[in-house]
Amino acid sequence: MDEEDDSRPGRSKPRRFNDEPVRPWWRPATAFGRVLLGSGLVAVFSIVGFAAYTLENFLEHDARFRIAGTSNIEATGLGQVSRAEMLPVFGEDIGRNIFFVPITERRKQLEQIPWIEHASVMRLLPDQIRISVVERKPVAFVRVGSQVDLIDANGVVLTEPPAMMTQHHYSFPVVTGIESRDPVTARRARMEVYQRLISDLDSSGQQLSDQISEIDLRDPEDARVLIPEQGTDILAHFGEDHFLERYQRYKAHIAEWRQQYPKLAEVDLRYDQQVVLQMTDGGHSAPAEQLHEPPIADDAGKPSPARIEAKTETPKAGQPKHVPASKTATTHASKSSSKSATPKSAHSKSTARKHEVKHPAKKTTAKPHTSTTGE
Repeated sequence: MDEEDDSRPGRSKPRRFNDEPVRPWWRPATAFGRVLLGSGLVAVFSIVGFAAYTLENFLEHDARFRIAGTSNIEATGLGQVSRAEMLPVFGEDIGRNIFFVPITERRKQLEQIPWIEHASVMRLLPDQIRISVVERKPVAFVRVGSQVDLIDANGVVLTEPPAMMTQHHYSFPVVTGIESRDPVTARRARMEVYQRLISDLDSSGQQLSDQISEIDLRDPEDARVLIPEQGTDILAHFGEDHFLERYQRYKAHIAEWRQQYPKLAEVDLRYDQQVVLQMTDGGHSAPAEQLHEPPIADDAGKPSPARIEAKTETPKAGQPKHVPASKTATTHASKSSSKSATPKSAHSKSTARKHEVKHPAKKTTAKPHTSTTGE
């Protein structure tokens, strides 16, 4: 009974009289052993610390690990950025030990140079620093005030001397409506519209973007494209999608529209069932020719849902113009297979006797397709 009670869980088994406690292997049994163990540990740590100090002192002061001059700094990927523009970033590191060069900080400083999109910096023992640079690629000219610069897909404005532009044979449209003081997110959003427009126009393989002179991206929901047409420039409203389809509609009928309206200045292509034509200052509004179907007569003078509206613009700087419905020339427009994409500003598509507010478009003199190509 006593043995059974002693074997119950929760009770320790009594140690026999002649049994000795088991000690860990690292704990000496005597005081002398413990003193000897402590002395050994102190000696080991002292040796390790002295070795680390000696190695650090050697690496810090040994001349073999010192960056002697700019020849010890190698760089690859430089095109627009010269070594003279890059080397000031490492000015403090000349004569410094290579192990004390702040690699991460130097990389961030390199990426603050406008033409550098990404940079990597690494140490090469014993005394070399290697830099790899990825430069930004311009995708358009940008007019900021009276100056024309380059701009990349992220909306970063890039400055380059005119001689260098000529040397690189750039051939891009001119983008307006982007200011260098605008937030980066706003510039990037506008350039996304630009890239979609160019990509859509060139998707057929015909390089239709070469026919574009200037693109106004002030309103990201309405890309306003300036297209040269036989000595004059037509401003076409392309909206924010269906760019290729609207461009093809424009090219299919621009000759007829110009013949009917010699003072034609703007073409609004954002509607699926109609095209709005706007004249220059002092232009005369006349009925347009029928394109596909005869006009549909509506009761009470309501405008047809499928038509071309020709509008005359009278100049009053900064004042909107109300165009009465009686001065609107209507006829059927070309068929469109695109989805309904009526812009937010269009409120008079099919409203009876409703005046449309039209801000006079500022007539700008645009260059033909901008190219600095010497070819």
